[in-house]
Amino acid sequence: MRFLVLLFPAQGHINPAFNLSKRLIGFGADVTISTTLNMHRRITNKPTLPSLSFLPFSDGYDDGFTATQHADFILFVSQLKRLGSEFVTNLILSQAEEGRPFTCLLYTPLFNWAAEVARGFHLPTALLWPQPATVLDIFYHYFHGYSDYITDKIKESSSSCSIELPGLPSLLPRDLPSFLLASDPTFDPLWVSLFEGMLNDLDGETNPTILVNTFEELEPQALRTVDKFNMIPIGPLIPSAFLDGKDPSDTSFGGNIFHLSNGYLEWLDSKEEMSVVYVSFGSFAVLPKKQMEEIARALLDCGRPFLWVIREKERSRIKVKEEEEEELSCIEELKEKGKIVTWCSQVEVLSHPSLGCFVTHCGWNSTIESMVSGVPVVAFPQWTDQKTNAKLIEDVWKIGVRVDIQVNGEGIVESGEISKCLEVVMGSGEKGEELRENAKKWRSLAKEAVKGGSSEKNLRAFLDDVDQEHIHVAVK
Repeated sequence: MRFLVLLFPAQGHINPAFNLSKRLIGFGADVTISTTLNMHRRITNKPTLPSLSFLPFSDGYDDGFTATQHADFILFVSQLKRLGSEFVTNLILSQAEEGRPFTCLLYTPLFNWAAEVARGFHLPTALLWPQPATVLDIFYHYFHGYSDYITDKIKESSSSCSIELPGLPSLLPRDLPSFLLASDPTFDPLWVSLFEGMLNDLDGETNPTILVNTFEELEPQALRTVDKFNMIPIGPLIPSAFLDGKDPSDTSFGGNIFHLSNGYLEWLDSKEEMSVVYVSFGSFAVLPKKQMEEIARALLDCGRPFLWVIREKERSRIKVKEEEEEELSCIEELKEKGKIVTWCSQVEVLSHPSLGCFVTHCGWNSTIESMVSGVPVVAFPQWTDQKTNAKLIEDVWKIGVRVDIQVNGEGIVESGEISKCLEVVMGSGEKGEELRENAKKWRSLAKEAVKGGSSEKNLRAFLDDVDQEHIHVAVK
């Protein structure tokens, strides 16, 4: 079997797609991964496997895309679809002419144009959904009759209204993906239209296959809420060394778009078991300087060693005015009490015995990596699916506490609130013990799912179905 994997150029899509590709190869498949040329060049440590190849395509922005106005992003999306569709069309044709046709096309969200091209060649397709099934359900309901209901409920009362959607836990406005909230600073009609287009395309298919980076035991109801979708949980999509142990050498996703810092693992080695607070807000979010200052003060006040990821992009944007200092006001004290790095191997950090807590933006990769590592979290969501993930973390899976419920007039979470959450998670109280026990429980279930359990069986069944469909199309 030969798979073509088309992935949107973002870290949150790269990691699960790379790890799924490695699993497919483990089952005997050949995989070709394709993303934009600019993103392909940025990835620093691509996996090298005999059955894995990379074929990037130009989106017209090979030196990188920078938007100065809304129209720029609209043009980018248009170019991406036009040039990407041409590339996929030519690639499918050329491989078939060479006698090496693809068996299936996998694609991540916002690349639904690739699936449209593939269907024109009767090539089976599957969407790789890199967020929890719960988030996909929310999007589905929103674009299938619930948008007015959600909008009206939000207007009803600003923060305390309960939003009830089929098959999902009760939600508050702060629990919804930020793209759906017109009042949220990250709201953008273009993103709404892109997700609506993705859902419309899925509606045009009969029982579309969606591979979800989750596992059966984690979201049993959410995986079955939308009857029209064939949602298949195949996660967690984490390197083998940290999950099923089948390949101890597989210790990296192989998709880093930033260079790793040095010395952090040795620094962790010097710390006591479960003593370190790890802080990272992922590959995209850039926090306001005021928020960074509050986090810094909380870390110093908690009195525990900490490892804090502050990307170079964040460092360059910390200043608000030209005359303001770029560095945090307490930077020297921070360097003395903890360790600041620009990037790290998160799975290695989270699996280190010195880790006691993860202050996270609740991106889905980070969420599921912390779960696999059994590390409880302080949930600090910023936008998109992160707010829903934080809801699940605190109220459904009970592996962390949410810090963004109390904000000041500027929307900043103050140091005192952060300190309280850190003490709950790291402290010896009843709540902290409960969070740690739940984290251990989910770690065990996650590993079981991939090590001969539900997720491994689901992936094997998916491959069997693809093979049968391919044979059926070939015979026709």
